[in-house]
Amino acid sequence: MFNLFMTFLKIGLCSIGGGYAIIPMIQQQVVLNQGWISEKVFTDIITISQMTPGPLAVNTSTFVGIQIAGIPGAIAATVGCILCGILISTLLYEFFKKYKHSKYIFEILKSLKATSLGLIVSAAFTILLLTFFGTSTLNSYIHGDLLAMMVFGAALFLLRKYKVNPILMMSLCGMVGLLIYM
Repeated sequence: MFNLFMTFLKIGLCSIGGGYAIIPMIQQQVVLNQGWISEKVFTDIITISQMTPGPLAVNTSTFVGIQIAGIPGAIAATVGCILCGILISTLLYEFFKKYKHSKYIFEILKSLKATSLGLIVSAAFTILLLTFFGTSTLNSYIHGDLLAMMVFGAALFLLRKYKVNPILMMSLCGMVGLLIYM
């Protein structure tokens, strides 16, 4: 339980950029380093975390904690994930209140925004690799899931061209996935 708390405390400490930006780090820690869950289970957790209300990193932490140690694990992982954010946010509030007119601070924030964008793109790439190829690394031996790619392409087309309601689209894709992968 302590190891679970400390792992998510480290994740929370480094969670600059929020939900999507932290997905690669959570995956690194719980799938690759600790080996607590498989990549498939991690992908399922990310999917469920996106569909439930609340911040993605917190939802993911909670679901990973449940997988590993039940309700006490969920509490340990969630508290570990949010504790640093609460403390850092409080300190940053005081800092920005004091230096709110400094041009240097706003230049630093610009570079942090660019870094966060890179982390979000990395997370999106990781999710696509896990969905289409069942792995988060590119190698010459991977075989793609053509049906998953077709469902993704159709959903993307319908969302962009016809502006289909995203909740309706998630429900439809879930039903299609249920039919295909049962």
